[in-house]
Amino acid sequence: MSIEELVTKQLKPGKYVIAVSGGVDSVTLLDIASKLKDIEIVVAHLDHGIRSDSKLDQELVRNLAKKYKLVYETKSVNLGPNASEEKARDARYEFLESVLKANQADAIITAHHQDDAIETSIINLIRGSGRSGLTSLKSSEKLIRPLLGATKEQISLYATDHNLAWREDSTNQDLKFRRNFIRHRLQNLTDKSAVKQLYKQISNLRSTNDQLDQELNQLLVDISQGNQLMRNQFINLSHSLSLELMAYWLRQNKIFSFDTKLLNNLVIAAKTYKHGGKFSINKAAYLMIETKFLEIKTDLT
Repeated sequence: MSIEELVTKQLKPGKYVIAVSGGVDSVTLLDIASKLKDIEIVVAHLDHGIRSDSKLDQELVRNLAKKYKLVYETKSVNLGPNASEEKARDARYEFLESVLKANQADAIITAHHQDDAIETSIINLIRGSGRSGLTSLKSSEKLIRPLLGATKEQISLYATDHNLAWREDSTNQDLKFRRNFIRHRLQNLTDKSAVKQLYKQISNLRSTNDQLDQELNQLLVDISQGNQLMRNQFINLSHSLSLELMAYWLRQNKIFSFDTKLLNNLVIAAKTYKHGGKFSINKAAYLMIETKFLEIKTDLT
């Protein structure tokens, strides 16, 4: 299937916010989407303030929006050259969510592709984030990634064939970043069939994970009241099932950065701590442990 067919198949008539960085992936996605009928597009670009030349990316995207006669939304922040990938991602999605809300759009669209999915799976495998981390890069109702079935090679070929203009992010060549290091290794594999097989396994696991998450959602409904888990019922679950449910519950509370060690410690705390106990999840959230229930609290609650 061509990348044009991939995008057309997944985008129903509606209004969308497309995240455009100025790189070849998002520029290609924008070009394809702009040609679809019954699609209203808002072009969104965040200048992270990480690179000294990032204003040139912003200017390119502004000109693209003008070329396609589309609404353009932009914002500049100053994360600095030492900002982590996680900090940049959080800032980017916070901006995209605000654009989505302000424009009353149906969903956000990003240009993540097959290579990104493989890289993310490997990174999360190294982090020990569990089965969901292996398939975390996927589409949802409010976040659509229509190019997940396309390779970087396909995207680059489309951009070249259609004489598109884009900018290369110089930090993509810096191997001190884990993602870049993994990308470099994957690009230099002589056996490309191995990469294709890896993505096939990730796709199969994604389907399995979706089914398991449906079961976990029902279990969560069965043993919770509001955002509180009934502690006695949680204690009676096997350790392996408790780990899965805890991970699902964290994600439902928009907590995505956790590893196997933290998950295991949370389950042990939930089952053994005395009334009034607290266990830190991250800088902004903690698990409150009462006699009858468990609750995830943040600094705002």
